Amino acid sequence: MFSAVVTTTGSSLEVDNSGFYTGLGLAISSSVFIGTSFIIKKKGLLKVTRSSGTRAGQGGYAYLKEWLWWSGMITMIVGEIANFTAYAFAPAILVTPLGALSVLVSAMLASYFLNEKQNLHGKIGCILSIIGSTVLVIHAPQEEEVTSMDELEPKLTSPGFVTYGFLVIIFALVLIFYYGPRYGKTNILVYIAICSLIGSLSVMGCKGLGIVIKQTVGGNNQLTNPVAWGLLFAVLACVMTQMNYLNKALDIFNTSLVTPIYYVMFTTLTIIASAILFREWEVMNSKDTIGAICGFLTIVFGVFLLHAFKDVHFSLKDVLKFSAQTNGAAKIRKPGALLNDGEEAILMHHINNRAEDDEEEAMTVFANNANHL
Repeated sequence: MFSAVVTTTGSSLEVDNSGFYTGLGLAISSSVFIGTSFIIKKKGLLKVTRSSGTRAGQGGYAYLKEWLWWSGMITMIVGEIANFTAYAFAPAILVTPLGALSVLVSAMLASYFLNEKQNLHGKIGCILSIIGSTVLVIHAPQEEEVTSMDELEPKLTSPGFVTYGFLVIIFALVLIFYYGPRYGKTNILVYIAICSLIGSLSVMGCKGLGIVIKQTVGGNNQLTNPVAWGLLFAVLACVMTQMNYLNKALDIFNTSLVTPIYYVMFTTLTIIASAILFREWEVMNSKDTIGAICGFLTIVFGVFLLHAFKDVHFSLKDVLKFSAQTNGAAKIRKPGALLNDGEEAILMHHINNRAEDDEEEAMTVFANNANHL
């Protein structure tokens, strides 16, 4: 691994990773605050629905008078501030993927406070998300390449990042003005692609603003720097566009499909943008690079299991029950014994009934998925 600051004292080297661990702590705390805020706001909305009978999705705004909902909103704001600040201390390829932990926190708290029980797929997804996050933290680069605006400004005008930004804007405009009106309501990838493309630029802007704030607080005032103000306006424009099309995607398509697809596309594009702008991968050896990629893919698979199968009622008890039924069917006769006509008829009836049940369940799942799409 690489260090943020190395100082020589005598014959020994002292490694200062305080910035990296500060960013890591902020990223994890951000996920905890944001994941918790979902549950608090949900509890507030349920309380308002019971008292007034009007839901927010039906155009009601009674939740604005509910203190519990505002508590959730304040918790989310704190989480977003922590996430924003984390980019000033830790690499974007670490901070962005760890955002999946907010999904994990929300799912775990929902099972206790909202009685939204997790099935076997969801529990496995939670475990995989934790494992993937741990692997990613271990192998992420700890050395911060850009620490000041003087270092950042040449990178913003480098041919690689200018080309990436130009292509992102062109693709986003084509999706917004051509494919959006035609296919946005039928193809889930259109709006999510817009959010992900613009979102990758917003993260780079947040990273730059984090450096601005860090330098200003440290005594090097950057408020008169026009690049700093350009980053601020760019981030505001990107975030508003991103939120607009993400809300459209969530309004039209099933959340269990939008969330994992958006996470994968957004995080992948952010890692690509970070690699082009900050070149954080250059300080990583091949072992850490492979480890970080494996950790990210493990998180992706965990998020997919957590959301894609959340409506499937399947638990460990069902696995044990199915195993017991299978063993029971195998024990109808002794090993080596032949079935008589009565036993054969019972066994065939049992198999046919199971096949019919499996076919009916498969058709139901297919119909539900078709409705989601």
